Amino acid sequence: MADLEEEVHVLVHRVVKDITNAFKKNPNIDEIGVIPCSEPRYNRSPVMLVETKLGVESWCVKFLLPYVHNKLLLYRQRKHWLDREALVDVTFTLLLLNPDFTTAWNVRKELHQCGVLNPERDLYLGKLALTRFPKSPETWIHRRWVLLQILQQCSAKRCYRKEQGEASLSSVSMEGNGQILCEPLARIINEELTVCSDAAGRYASNYNAWSHRIWVLQHMAKRSIKVYLDELSSMRLWVSMHVSDHSGFHFRQFLLKAIIKELCQGQESTAMNTLPQTQSLHLQASRETSVSEDGNKKTQQSGLVTMLQLFHQEMELCSDLIQSFPGHETLWCHRRHIFFLWHHWKQDHQHSHCNNTDTKSPHSQYACTDLSSGPCTGLSKSTEQSCGGDTVNGQPQVGEVMEVDGVTSPNSHDIKRLKRGFLISCSPALQSEHNFIFSILEGCCLEQRRFALAYKKWLETVIIQ
Repeated sequence: MADLEEEVHVLVHRVVKDITNAFKKNPNIDEIGVIPCSEPRYNRSPVMLVETKLGVESWCVKFLLPYVHNKLLLYRQRKHWLDREALVDVTFTLLLLNPDFTTAWNVRKELHQCGVLNPERDLYLGKLALTRFPKSPETWIHRRWVLLQILQQCSAKRCYRKEQGEASLSSVSMEGNGQILCEPLARIINEELTVCSDAAGRYASNYNAWSHRIWVLQHMAKRSIKVYLDELSSMRLWVSMHVSDHSGFHFRQFLLKAIIKELCQGQESTAMNTLPQTQSLHLQASRETSVSEDGNKKTQQSGLVTMLQLFHQEMELCSDLIQSFPGHETLWCHRRHIFFLWHHWKQDHQHSHCNNTDTKSPHSQYACTDLSSGPCTGLSKSTEQSCGGDTVNGQPQVGEVMEVDGVTSPNSHDIKRLKRGFLISCSPALQSEHNFIFSILEGCCLEQRRFALAYKKWLETVIIQ
């Protein structure tokens, strides 16, 4: 019995050392796996490294995992001593094979706080573990803890630079509303988004991966509209290839809500800047105020154009997917949510816009009335002809081609069309939705017909009432 334990100890020690040496030999390993093998066939190491792929033969895992597990528990119970280097290797090997072992992650947290481990090293470990266990909740939880440590370090460095007066523009890569992201933080955000995409592709409806992606945007890229718009554009292809995965569409709904929130807060802040000045101000100050008011109005109009384009493109994407992939309830649920979001945003914007109508502007009342109208309603005859009354997938088409893969900054032509109600007339409306439902019902399968009728009933009971 003692001889057997000694053999197992020698075997495990050798396997742990081989795994450690494999990562030293190739630090760019991007995937791990277990090679099915019931018994050792050759007198060689059970650890195999082929380019950037690491494999461990399954026959040694049944010896390796329990041994490393018990060794770490004895250390936590203060019954067995391990130095820091051994702890790093033992926890690394254990978490590659079983990433849901909370004790191992806690030991690595202690090593982080002692300054033994680099935070990015644990992000790399978690990335490898997620290649085998993409839904591991403990791995995602530990990643968030490590990211919070990185955020605290970035915040401390930023405060130190402000105190020393060494703010450098070269370290800035992305700019949002009220937050500037340093280059290392932007790189980590991009890597996290890539890890989330890989995990979501390996496991369908991976709630943990999508929740982590939302957390990253909320805590590490908060108030950065550019990041939100880039995510909305980059995820179009993913949701088009996973039409039954509701988590991906739920993420797009989160992005739209976040963009609306940031744009509305930006308009509120600009509205605060346009408050009437006291009568004691000089004439020069009043002129400067009028110039700032014009700039604020252009900013608000640009935000409005952006939102109209976003809703139009999202409904257009949903229409294309419904017609290309009939019978998927996820697409109809997403369309329902987007139209509901558009309906409430339109009402809120119409209410606030009508309350802040400038009587001196010849376009303000016109734009306010157009917002509540249907497609091509209340427009001049020339504008109506430019719309042409043509519809594709039940959606009215605009005269100029819009950006599909991304949302660009609105130009002066967009703002001019906004003033005469052109873009607003081509936005989602009840009539266009009924036209789309009618086009679907003309020739579709039984399952698609059931979803279309349910959506029609929802429009009549929820939106109209």
